[in-house]
Amino acid sequence: MKKSVTIISVAAAGAVAITGIVAGTRSNMASAFGPEDKVAGSGVLPGDRPHKPRPRTTPTISVPSVPPVPTRPPTTPTAQPTTESPTPTEPPASTPKPTTPAPGSFPAGPSQAPACTGVTITPDEDAADVVDKGQAGTTYCFAAGVHRISRTIHPKTNSTLGSDQGAVLTGSVPLTGWTASNGDWVIEGVLPAAYGQTGQCEDNVANVCHLREQVFFNGKHLKRVGSMDKVAPGTFYADYAGNAVYLGDNPQGQAVEMSKTPIAIESGAGGVTVRGLTVEHFATAPQSGAVVLASGWKVIANDIRWNHAVGAMLVNADGATLEKNLIQYNGQLGVGQYSTLNGTIKDNQVSNNNTDGFWIADWESGGIKTTWSTNGSVAGNLIKNNTGVGLWSDAYDDGRVFSGNQIIDNAADGIRYEIGRNGVIENNVITGNGLGTGRGSGRSLWDGGGINVNTSSNVQIRNNTVEDNVNGISIQSRTRGSGPWGLNVLRDVIVTGNKVTMKGGTTATGMVQNSGAVVPSGEVVLKDNTYVLDSLSAERFQKFGQWFSAGEWQQAGLDAGSTFTAR
Repeated sequence: MKKSVTIISVAAAGAVAITGIVAGTRSNMASAFGPEDKVAGSGVLPGDRPHKPRPRTTPTISVPSVPPVPTRPPTTPTAQPTTESPTPTEPPASTPKPTTPAPGSFPAGPSQAPACTGVTITPDEDAADVVDKGQAGTTYCFAAGVHRISRTIHPKTNSTLGSDQGAVLTGSVPLTGWTASNGDWVIEGVLPAAYGQTGQCEDNVANVCHLREQVFFNGKHLKRVGSMDKVAPGTFYADYAGNAVYLGDNPQGQAVEMSKTPIAIESGAGGVTVRGLTVEHFATAPQSGAVVLASGWKVIANDIRWNHAVGAMLVNADGATLEKNLIQYNGQLGVGQYSTLNGTIKDNQVSNNNTDGFWIADWESGGIKTTWSTNGSVAGNLIKNNTGVGLWSDAYDDGRVFSGNQIIDNAADGIRYEIGRNGVIENNVITGNGLGTGRGSGRSLWDGGGINVNTSSNVQIRNNTVEDNVNGISIQSRTRGSGPWGLNVLRDVIVTGNKVTMKGGTTATGMVQNSGAVVPSGEVVLKDNTYVLDSLSAERFQKFGQWFSAGEWQQAGLDAGSTFTAR
């Protein structure tokens, strides 16, 4: 039997209403955020939430790193800056099905980098100074060891930063001179001045995720607590007013470090290659990256880890490639992309990100997020165990293709495609996503699913395997205001050729709409899919407030040509 459910008028918090922008002109798109939202060269990724990135505050202290030594890295051809500005395209009618490697078989990281021949930089040299004094087109080879980066490296056009010796670039400094204090340990004079909050935290009471300094104890990332009375083994508290850091572990004879430098590598120069490096412990501000790619960059076969906010950011990075990297354990997000034409993010392992407690359900945390970008793809990546959304397109992406990724066990949606157009989501394997228990992580179609399309137009969802997620495929029409293409609406969504497994709980596939965003008939088409269910009588399908069993769903004229199996 069909049964009615109450539909609450839902509008996603903080939806952007941006007007007066000409579609396809990136200079206009960027200016819509204003100087506080997108500072030139800042590596900031504006989203559509009500918190705007602010200029970075650079801390006045840093810490040492005790990482595993990476193995040998790969070679990357020198990239040339992209000069074209491609216009948005309609999604391809069909693309070849890529080979999708099994989990764990993705070759990535410094072991994939080639030999490096060029100007050697040793750990006792100031890498930023060496590069500043060098010429465009120079290859710099980092020798084995820990390189403490006290200020951002700014490579020149067509330069290469590489290593085949397991070089580690760290933004941290050692902390020494601790004293005992009422059962804890304290060091003074190491913090920057207090700075304002950006971002939203999963714990919205302590609200400490935005604080950039991380502390590492013998290489282990310590959890930040919000007050001195919460300090215990495995944690630290930073008192910015008193300029003191408190530990719950005895630091005597141990290696204790704190992140200090905000960004490892960033430059407006085109055609830069970065390969074979481990980049860790940078005190990145929320929505900014430890490595910030620009036009024509190739960032290949690196290990980018344990940085406070985003691991790698593509910003105005037309034609850039992020490939075969390990991007893991970063505090907010693995990869971000903003205002980029034809950017390619492929064959990376993006895992275990959001270690510093950003809001799981709805604030730019987790694996990969891309915004305001045209064409290009996210393909062949392993996106796993991130505490947030696995792969998220949010705010005016146009013509983006998400293909051949394995998206596994992320706390929120596997894929979320939100207020965009002309998208293709195909040939992905999406399993075990959306089962996190953070605030806002519910079980209804409003809360998402393996694939979640939210108020977007001309989106094709085809040939994906969607199995045992919080929901199967969730199509949401919300009231989201207007943007560069006019009113943001859900239109022309086609779901076909997918295999969707749904068992247990309230797991469902279907459509929801709020009262201000009614979807006209025929704008969402499901056909020729395969569904594997716990029972054919289970109500696993929903359309605008009514639940259906498999038979009822087809009797209502939905999923023509689809098959339903109980297993």
